[in-house]
Amino acid sequence: MKNIIIHLRLPFSFLLLPIFLFALSQAPQIDVGKAWWVFFILHFLLFPASNAYNSYYDKDEGSIGLLETPPPVTKGLWYVAWAMDLVGLIVGYLFVNIEFVMYLLVYGLVSKAYSHPMIRLKKYPILSWIVVTTFQGALTYVAVFRAVAPQMTFSEILPQLVPALICTSNLLAIYPLTQVYQHEEDAKRGDMTMSRLLGIKGTFVNACFWLALSGGGFLYYFGFTTHLLLLIILLGPLLLFFGRWMWQVWEDERQANFKNTMYLNLIAAVCLNICFGVLLFWKF
Repeated sequence: MKNIIIHLRLPFSFLLLPIFLFALSQAPQIDVGKAWWVFFILHFLLFPASNAYNSYYDKDEGSIGLLETPPPVTKGLWYVAWAMDLVGLIVGYLFVNIEFVMYLLVYGLVSKAYSHPMIRLKKYPILSWIVVTTFQGALTYVAVFRAVAPQMTFSEILPQLVPALICTSNLLAIYPLTQVYQHEEDAKRGDMTMSRLLGIKGTFVNACFWLALSGGGFLYYFGFTTHLLLLIILLGPLLLFFGRWMWQVWEDERQANFKNTMYLNLIAAVCLNICFGVLLFWKF
């Protein structure tokens, strides 16, 4: 049971929390009860179930996200992943709405297609890169926004496509960086991930492009406001670490390792969670 809990990688949900907080901070009004249920379903059921399912089929022996030495997997992990998905669908139906349930269902099926040997989207670098970042980014943002503010009309939601796409742009940068230390492990399984396709240095160049695009998106969406200033200040530590790490990798590609990747993930999550948490506080 201990190994199953470890493979759920519950702390990983903290890394995806900024998208939830960003959506809440931009909603004109919030159904607080539904917001808490959405938070619980996403971060304690849907995302951990996806992690567990991925771990079961990958059977990693080397480092993976937040686990430097992953323990062995058992069939129990597979059952737990499916059970958590099912509970999420039931709770979503009872306490949120059917639209959110459809998002959970599609997200769950796509996350399984990512790892399952019969489909294994993970083998297709560009396709998996686009699918993962779209579902974890833009679609999750829109799903949260719609769930906590279901009375919004389509025309009122349309402007939210900008922050939704910013979420995806951020992940288009960060996601290959989370694979940069796994090239050897992925090669053993025959998985050509986006980071393997780009190469180590190419992974960092790719991140620079999409982070710059995200910066332009934030400037367009927020304008020259205190919100933008707050974002710039709080993202300072992240950009400094990324720039220093990129310089180290250019000197020695062995610096593209598990430890530095996890530091980047943690700093990014802390900075963005504080930023969007403050925006949420200011608004409500």
